[in-house]
Amino acid sequence: MLKRMAIKKYGNQLLPKLQKRYGEQTFYNASQVRATIYQCNFNPNYLPLGYLLFLDSCALNKVTATEFPELCMRKYKQEIKDYLSDRRYYGYLKLLNI
Repeated sequence: MLKRMAIKKYGNQLLPKLQKRYGEQTFYNASQVRATIYQCNFNPNYLPLGYLLFLDSCALNKVTATEFPELCMRKYKQEIKDYLSDRRYYGYLKLLNI
């Protein structure tokens, strides 16, 4: 249940927090996403999800190679999508289907 709540919070609240803190942008940088997650009480275990949602693909590849070298983002994205489809929740996370 905690996993679902944490992922739902990313889907519902992370974008509004980023917009409030840094203005409306198409993409945010890794330090903006990271700072918002840690300072606004999001579960940091899902930091890669925040990166996946709000970094452009080039920045995403660079950051995950540095911070999460053992993590395959393609598999991680599929795992999150499968988890969400089992629970029939999407919210903002519908962007993962792109």
